[in-house]
Amino acid sequence: MNPELLWSPSPEAIENSHLTAWSRWLKERGVGPNPEEYGDLWAWSTGQPEEFWQSIWDYFEVLHDGEPERVLSSHEMPGAKWFEGARLNYAEHIFRDRDPDQVAIYAATETRPMETISWGVLRSRVAAAAAGLKSMGVGPGDRVAAYLPNSHETVVAFLATVSLGASWSSCSPDFGAGAVTDRFAQIEPKVLFTVDGYTYGGKGFDRREVAADLARNMPSIEHVVVLPYLEAEPDISTIPKSSAWDALLATDPSAELSFTRVPFDSPLWILYSSGTTGLPKPIVQGQGGILLEHLKKMHLHLDAKEGDRVFWFTTTGWMMWNFLVSCLLTDAAIVLFDGNPGYPDMSALWQLSADAEVTCFGTSASYISACMKDGVEPGEGRDLSKLRSVGSTGSPLAPEGFDWIYEHIGKETWLFSTSGGTDLCTAFVGGVPTLPVYRGELQARALGAAVESWDEEGNPRIGEVGELVITEPMPSMPLYLWGDEDGSRYHDSYFDVYDGIWRHGDWIEITERGTAIIYGRSDSTINRGGIRMGTSEIYRAVLADDDVADALVVDIPREGTEGWMPLFVVLAEGAELNDDLKKRVATEVRSRCSPRHVPNELIEIEAVPRTLSGKVLEVPVKRILTGTPAEKAASRDSLANPEALDFFSEYARTL
Repeated sequence: MNPELLWSPSPEAIENSHLTAWSRWLKERGVGPNPEEYGDLWAWSTGQPEEFWQSIWDYFEVLHDGEPERVLSSHEMPGAKWFEGARLNYAEHIFRDRDPDQVAIYAATETRPMETISWGVLRSRVAAAAAGLKSMGVGPGDRVAAYLPNSHETVVAFLATVSLGASWSSCSPDFGAGAVTDRFAQIEPKVLFTVDGYTYGGKGFDRREVAADLARNMPSIEHVVVLPYLEAEPDISTIPKSSAWDALLATDPSAELSFTRVPFDSPLWILYSSGTTGLPKPIVQGQGGILLEHLKKMHLHLDAKEGDRVFWFTTTGWMMWNFLVSCLLTDAAIVLFDGNPGYPDMSALWQLSADAEVTCFGTSASYISACMKDGVEPGEGRDLSKLRSVGSTGSPLAPEGFDWIYEHIGKETWLFSTSGGTDLCTAFVGGVPTLPVYRGELQARALGAAVESWDEEGNPRIGEVGELVITEPMPSMPLYLWGDEDGSRYHDSYFDVYDGIWRHGDWIEITERGTAIIYGRSDSTINRGGIRMGTSEIYRAVLADDDVADALVVDIPREGTEGWMPLFVVLAEGAELNDDLKKRVATEVRSRCSPRHVPNELIEIEAVPRTLSGKVLEVPVKRILTGTPAEKAASRDSLANPEALDFFSEYARTL
């Protein structure tokens, strides 16, 4: 039985989409499948990756020096090389053919009113910042690190860095000193950008001491550039090697922006895994690989066009910041927000959407869930008539989340739930503007992403839950992990289960219709009596009860038994963990999941431990409860609320 059809694109939307224009361009050149159904396009794009990625290169007229020897060196993973011999620059494509009077960026914070930055202003500021960085000796091969918020100045610093052929890496100012050091110390940056402080939830947080520690503890840092953010003119004398943001821009305020073209596989930026155990993996992605992937993604899948304003709630510590900035590769403007999405209340981002006339509203499944719990009415007292699409990522969006969007935003909304990851800095399953939306499902696998669902023996499955794998290389796959000289850490991270096949670590089902369902992380899946169940399904059942605000479930093996499956719950204000609640939760899990997945026990906690990017720490909690010391199970500096782990350490002593 097929799920409910919630939305279908209008004939006009299909006709005017980038995807339709590109597929017609293919047909004119006798390239690709015929007919041009999306399923046929996807099969061609993954079956003939050289032809597909060459079409992206040609269609978007990639600016380059040198002629590539070939599109793809081999299909081997890891080790595939793309467009060898070509030299290019990602930032050059951002600024190509821009009207200086058009708005590029809308930016708002808790404390600053909405600002607009035109393409002309953005270009002049990037040129000035690049001149300042160049005077500091920054060039190809160097790393520039940023301890900055989601502001337009951060976009300026990023584009200036990349224009010089150097590599970028960023962390949000809410990261603690240890978490930042764990990341940046590995890559040895030459320049550090920082703020004096930031605001969150109406409160100010000074970060000068952290910045000073970073400068002292990382000998590679030669210069620290301080952006005034908490105060108009902060005292930065305690920060070694520091100078002010305005001084950087004043190095050569009349500088012209130029671009250093570098080899296709030169590092563009370095992202990081969550770092819940051990040091975070520094994931190096290339200028050319990200350029091609994001040209494809932002045009053909996001369908961003002139007049659009694309917003995604993120911080600079999450790949979605990089993703959002790449929307500048299209003719759309981007909308930035720095602050607490729940301040002064949970409708804050919807108000921002109205104020900025956002057309594409991107968020996380957890934010949608929080709005549902809080009784938010997005359209009450505000004009959201410009909003035509809503994107959700970070974790699986429950079917009830789909219902809520269509009830509260409108039946004509294109809701695209997506799944991908930091590892490739893209979504490889998700939105397609020419396809329908079914309740609880992701629309399709992305073009060029050979995603399959595999069983334990490596057999592809349709209509069954299996491991999410990628069977063909993609240009945005990591070039390498920084410091992984022999490639062993890279191999063990993605290729240790299926030889030569990328294993992502999620459970996925590909339906007969080509849609997809993500069931959560495969390494935290609950297997009871041979029935595998994604934790997201259990949370969906549990969080349906208004008395449960948050939850964490783990399956603890016990010899001679099926195991012990405790459910840890954060109760809503005024709720009690009584027999009635336990019975309701058991009934809901039994009916929605299976009788085998009813928790053995409900245990009240004050908070669910989460990473800085908001992911639930299921695996580390499981390790703690099976005897691993907390300090070895998870790096506290990588957590948003490290104190939440203390309960589990104490509780483990009672087992």
